[in-house]
Amino acid sequence: MDHRPILFIDVDGPLNPYDGSNRGAYKRGYRKWKLNGFNVLLNATHGPALAALPYELVWGTTWEADANVYIAPRIGLPHLPVCAFPDGDDDAPRAVYFKTSDIIAYANGRPFAWIDDEVTDTDREWVAQRHNAPALLHWVDPAIGLEAPDFEALAAWAGALDKTTA
Repeated sequence: MDHRPILFIDVDGPLNPYDGSNRGAYKRGYRKWKLNGFNVLLNATHGPALAALPYELVWGTTWEADANVYIAPRIGLPHLPVCAFPDGDDDAPRAVYFKTSDIIAYANGRPFAWIDDEVTDTDREWVAQRHNAPALLHWVDPAIGLEAPDFEALAAWAGALDKTTA
């Protein structure tokens, strides 16, 4: 069993900045792709940067298994496990993002971080009430995508976990 925390990775927003003018995405190393019928901006440095983090990487995206086909090879990630989003939680309040309950279920009591552009304080509260391990729900600006401070925050959070479990 992998004892590292899980990092759930969303595609649209964190890896594929889509909102607004993309704030200079091409100058920041992004390349435009036509993937599965969609225009997608991807930065090849994100794969190695994610792989270098002390996490078990898992897709947490509505691309689901297609992320392994279309996204992973273009950013240098291996085939990753996928958290599926079949139905959401009927008991969750409307304000809770539809992915949240499935993320909790997949984590199954393990510490996790989740990068997504849709997480809110409501999701953080929902996770805190239903997940008995540390969790970081890290919002990423969908107009910018992942940047160095995001990677630094993820590394710091995982590093703090190591200190509390040592």
